[in-house]
Amino acid sequence: MSRVQLAINVTDIDAAVAFYTKLFGTGPAKRKPGYANFAVDEPALKLVLIENPSAAGTLNHLGVEVFSTAQVAAAQRRLEEQGLATADESGVCCYARQEKVWVNDPDGAPWEIYTVLADSEVAGSGLHDTGSEGVACGAGVYATGEVADVAAGEASVTGCC
Repeated sequence: MSRVQLAINVTDIDAAVAFYTKLFGTGPAKRKPGYANFAVDEPALKLVLIENPSAAGTLNHLGVEVFSTAQVAAAQRRLEEQGLATADESGVCCYARQEKVWVNDPDGAPWEIYTVLADSEVAGSGLHDTGSEGVACGAGVYATGEVADVAAGEASVTGCC
């Protein structure tokens, strides 16, 4: 089983949570300052809201939530066998310890295939983060500064959840 993830930037987290609660008929599965995620059964969707009023657009990133590290590893192998550049990630991001792999579409939109291993009280900051201080998830840059060049055929990592 898996579900599509849509992570969007919002200007007002409280207004967005109220709207999406009404739209999908369910409240957030996780709510933290500046962050909320919804695990919607119908349609099968993981909706992530990231308060980021200065963002250039509403799309933060896209993803597919799977439910095991074996599924993440299998997806990474499959993508690489198809000639796609991937970026491996593990650590704490968006209030969860995760294992994931990133790939960009031809226009540079970042997609993550991920599984949540455990909840965290720390927001985390992204690529290979273990909960240390750093840029908040979804801000577009990781604490490590690792943002690869898409034109060079590398996957870039620009968000997390």
